[in-house]
Amino acid sequence: MSAPQVTWLTQEAYDRLKAEQDELIDNRPVIAAEINARREEGDLRENGGYHAAREEQGKQEARIRQLQELLRTAKVGEAPKQAGIASPGSVLTVRYEGDDDTESFLLATREEGSHDGLEVYSPSSPLGEALMGAKEGDVREYTLPNGNSQKVTLVKAVPFGS
Repeated sequence: MSAPQVTWLTQEAYDRLKAEQDELIDNRPVIAAEINARREEGDLRENGGYHAAREEQGKQEARIRQLQELLRTAKVGEAPKQAGIASPGSVLTVRYEGDDDTESFLLATREEGSHDGLEVYSPSSPLGEALMGAKEGDVREYTLPNGNSQKVTLVKAVPFGS
């Protein structure tokens, strides 16, 4: 079994996700009461309210598990210290082959959300995986969803917030 992937989060994102998890856990009795109330209505095979409540319960439990794992493996507020190398928590500026313009984004988990108008790209996305560990000036290649390859140059990598 592989080691869990560490996720870099700002303190703000960690607090927001922890609050969401706590709210979902606090809501468990409400969903259980709804299921019980719908069960009392009779025949479960034709009870749409009962099935909808059970489905909602399943979605909430899945999200709770996802948040628990994410928060368990999170590194909070530890932006990378080294500029010049692409790593989680870095703001990357890249140039795509055939394009003169550059694009900047935060390399972090999607749960982190956007900051200062920056898009967030996951380190496990095709672009994120291609750029991980790249040094400024490195050219990397990754596969687009349509199957084509795209080359990208890392122009700049700076720790988030610097």
